[in-house]
Amino acid sequence: MKRKTIPVAQKWIPVLFVGTCLLYCARMAMPICAVSMAATFHWSKIDSGMVLGGFFWGYCFTQILGGHASDKVGGECILFISTILWALITACTPLLAQLGSHTLALMTVARFLLGLLQGVFFPSLASLCSQRVVEGERGFLMSIMSSGSHLGTLLAGGMGSLLMDRYGWESMFYGVGFLSGLWALIVWLCLLKGDVASKPLGTNSGSEWSLSKAHWLRLFKKPSVWAMVFAHMCMCSTSYTLLSWLPTYFKESFPHATSWVYNVTPWLAAIPSALGGGYISDFLINRGYSVASVRKLMQSIAMGVSSIFIMLLSGAVTFTSAVIFISVAVGLSTFTSGGVSVNVQDLAPSCAGALYGFMNMLGAFMGLVLVSSSGYLIEVTLSWATVFSLIALVNTTGLGIFLVFGGARRVDLKHYSEVMVI
Repeated sequence: MKRKTIPVAQKWIPVLFVGTCLLYCARMAMPICAVSMAATFHWSKIDSGMVLGGFFWGYCFTQILGGHASDKVGGECILFISTILWALITACTPLLAQLGSHTLALMTVARFLLGLLQGVFFPSLASLCSQRVVEGERGFLMSIMSSGSHLGTLLAGGMGSLLMDRYGWESMFYGVGFLSGLWALIVWLCLLKGDVASKPLGTNSGSEWSLSKAHWLRLFKKPSVWAMVFAHMCMCSTSYTLLSWLPTYFKESFPHATSWVYNVTPWLAAIPSALGGGYISDFLINRGYSVASVRKLMQSIAMGVSSIFIMLLSGAVTFTSAVIFISVAVGLSTFTSGGVSVNVQDLAPSCAGALYGFMNMLGAFMGLVLVSSSGYLIEVTLSWATVFSLIALVNTTGLGIFLVFGGARRVDLKHYSEVMVI
């Protein structure tokens, strides 16, 4: 059966893929440069944890707002404005670092602002997907966007290692800031300027896309909603911790290793894994397996099986083994694109943006706690095994809650209109 297409939506899919890629390049700039910056500014592990955790403080605040705005009017202009601003902050980070003696505070504030402005992206994406994509195709579409994030992390690792070796850590921020600003300019010239700007993608009028306060309260009483939220919170926090601390782990554990290998390989493995996980989830649903069972299967791989490989890092391992273990763990974690990450569109498509924003807000807050706590644990225990054990514990706890209470039956409205299909 031939799919119906929406030309504007077709244009936005590759644009959002590139945007997701650049979003993660900017997000990963500080973790990639943290070791060099810590040496330059004499930061302890606790100081580094404070700077890295600053991102998640800001990331908490705009999640619900970004999702709600997208549910109401569409997110293109919001994405454009926020990208311009976080591109500017990224490019100005080296300048802020040289302003005075309060480098630690300035870098923490810069990370806070970056998180604040990037917080609108994924809730808006969830809203667009819930309004325009049918149930059996959402996993693969979200996995495409997920692969964009892994490509961005990969490029940040590869480009960052190269730029730092040749031009210093400052060049990483300048390069990513410039490319992000260029993306925003292309979006404005090609998609927002003129008639397209007056046709918000994913906008739907009518009461079917709004929820009253009473409906929100009823929604939050559903066990399947809270199981999804809790699992997503755990998944986000462990992913953020790995993103933030892996470059430091490899640098300290294997000081003579080539940096681009461990900064690139795990995320290179994650791209086909993300696409494969999305394809498998949609294939199983289209073959007649229940949506709830598929979501739980995908999440079991993402949080359960991946934790086994994370725990293997706690022992004495060679550099090659460490790269293999973390690559497998990161690759398997991408299966969440067919699990919890898309479950919000099963349960509450009418307010998927706002609800996903709420999930991401809690995930960012938990990420802040876990990233900062990890820095403290490393400083005090002088062991990375405690951090990997903590990550595995958080993952298995979230997975257990989701397996017991998770579901996929719609819980937001009794009557709703058919979604538009890409």
